[in-house]
Amino acid sequence: MSLGTIGFIGAGKIAQTITKGLLAANAVAAERIVASDPASHNLKVLSDLGTQTATNNEQLLQIADTIFLATKPNIVGRVLKEISPHIKKDHLVISLAAGITLDYLQNSLPDETRVIRAMPNTPSIIMEGATIFSVGRNVQEGDGKMFQSLISQLGICLEGDETLIDAAMSVSGCGPAYAYVAIDALADGGVKMGLPRDVAIKLSAQALLGSSKMVLTGGKHPSQLKDEVCSPAGTTIDAIHELEKGGFRRCLIEAVEAACLKARRLNAMQLYDKK
Repeated sequence: MSLGTIGFIGAGKIAQTITKGLLAANAVAAERIVASDPASHNLKVLSDLGTQTATNNEQLLQIADTIFLATKPNIVGRVLKEISPHIKKDHLVISLAAGITLDYLQNSLPDETRVIRAMPNTPSIIMEGATIFSVGRNVQEGDGKMFQSLISQLGICLEGDETLIDAAMSVSGCGPAYAYVAIDALADGGVKMGLPRDVAIKLSAQALLGSSKMVLTGGKHPSQLKDEVCSPAGTTIDAIHELEKGGFRRCLIEAVEAACLKARRLNAMQLYDKK
């Protein structure tokens, strides 16, 4: 079983991220990727990498075996209606749209269409991504493993129950943005206290990178690692006190909650529009 030619409906940021990651990992040859998009500048980004382009979605479906829906959630319904007459039973459809459920996808496509719902993130472009996915009711044996094997080359790729996906997206999908804000804020603090901007950014980014690797490889809980940095009556515990006074943990928890609830509203809007 093979993914065959990979098609991206939508050639924006997430399609570009996955394509660049797959090419960097030597996971797929550029000529085995095809994309369609109404924006010519998006297509040019991918064609400059050596991929094929299609003039419309119908043409893409004639070329591709595995179809990634890489569009914004608000246009998924329109795209599914457009492509549904051209979907064949040997197509594998993988949705990357936030908040769009497997039920909605399967009910919008022909009976027995093989569907996977996945949530990758932008660090996939440097093979440090985090993806969670769930398979639909019509997938064939091996579809999930085949997808997981491919995307695992871009970082970690975990299969989970669909009920976890919105929450996972709010942590790993949105998480890079939270991290960038933290790096920027740490750097601002460093600049305030006298560091050159470029030095402050490098130190901040490396601190988060190194800390993340210790969590992933060291087997210790983040709280334990935090305690190991906080010496009695030291500088770090004073800094942690300030973070707690500012509601640092509360803000992150509420950010994840807000993103998850927005994803759930997106699906509710799709269902309403379909009525």
